[in-house]
Amino acid sequence: MKSKLSFIIGMLVVYIFSSGVSYVIFKNTAPKTASVIIPEEQEVNPGEGFKLDQTLPKTEACPLNGRLYTKPEKAIWDNRRPLGVMLENHTEARPHSGLSKADVVYEAVAEGGITRFLALFYCGIGENTEFAPVRSARTYYLDWVSEYDGLYNHVGGAGICSDVTVNERAKALCQIGKYGIKDMDQFGISFPTCYRNPDRLDHPVATEHQMVCQSDKLYEIAKERGWTNVDEDGVAWDKSFTSWKFKQEAKAPERGTTATISMYWWKGYSDYEVTWEFDTTTNLYKRLNGGKPHVELETGQQLTASNVVVQFVKETGPVDEHKHMLYQTIGSGDALIFMDGNVIEGTWTKKSRVSRTLFYDEKRKEVTFNPGVIWIEAIPAGNDVTY
Repeated sequence: MKSKLSFIIGMLVVYIFSSGVSYVIFKNTAPKTASVIIPEEQEVNPGEGFKLDQTLPKTEACPLNGRLYTKPEKAIWDNRRPLGVMLENHTEARPHSGLSKADVVYEAVAEGGITRFLALFYCGIGENTEFAPVRSARTYYLDWVSEYDGLYNHVGGAGICSDVTVNERAKALCQIGKYGIKDMDQFGISFPTCYRNPDRLDHPVATEHQMVCQSDKLYEIAKERGWTNVDEDGVAWDKSFTSWKFKQEAKAPERGTTATISMYWWKGYSDYEVTWEFDTTTNLYKRLNGGKPHVELETGQQLTASNVVVQFVKETGPVDEHKHMLYQTIGSGDALIFMDGNVIEGTWTKKSRVSRTLFYDEKRKEVTFNPGVIWIEAIPAGNDVTY
């Protein structure tokens, strides 16, 4: 017993002695002042709960809409490609989630006089963003997302290749495969990236109005598929991308008096009529949807745009028993461009599916936009727009 106790005491003495020696050595050899190295630009790792510091200088221009962002935000989008999301606009689906973060929005009729949005996200979603309600694909939206070589998030769509009941020109799902569009169809994406939330709104809605998708998780899946800022072949998304031109917004005394812009897609469908009201103080256009302020669900804030473009397009249809519509997005036509309280009566051109849609003024000079959200309203040629 004594020998065992002596052994334990001896080991304790050895431990204390060695610890003391180690401390003396460390104290005499370590730097007198410990320092923590902080990189000049903080590494960013977006994810759930991630918050960007919005007090940093905004020096980096977004290539989609010219708006300025911080360097950490640019560090995020530099490793991604634009993400196009189909968001429906049925009255039961409102208010929306995520639209306020879009860089560019395209709006056209999906079916039955009901409009649908293709919202392009790239610079404004450094923090995780929830999109809702996500809905199905249509062929003419493919022409727009192709300009960005973007990811395309949707829930199914019109026409697989073998479906004889759908007009060939309207087979969006078939065309997605043929065109090689970077498809983010919800039917191939599981929870929690996309899921149905019947309780998103304060009233019950039909199943088709319940789909929610998460931006960071969509980008994670895209990365797994080899679709970052470059594709699986190493080709950058912006290799052939043409950025629109941007200018400084007009100062207050130079702003015009075109205060209200009103438009419709199909006569008699008042729930889908749109009005934009110009706020001369902020130099922004406030959006009304069906006669009511168009607000974001999470914030309750009214949606705004720095530029509103009316693109007149030829309407064809319905072209099949499913009442699919077609809209001319390739070619040329008239356009109205609203910014700074003024209107430009111009034109638009798009040479091919992957070509950029360009807008020109009365003198055939390319339009220079204000930095900020650009909202493009594709309405049937011949419709009246009042302003």
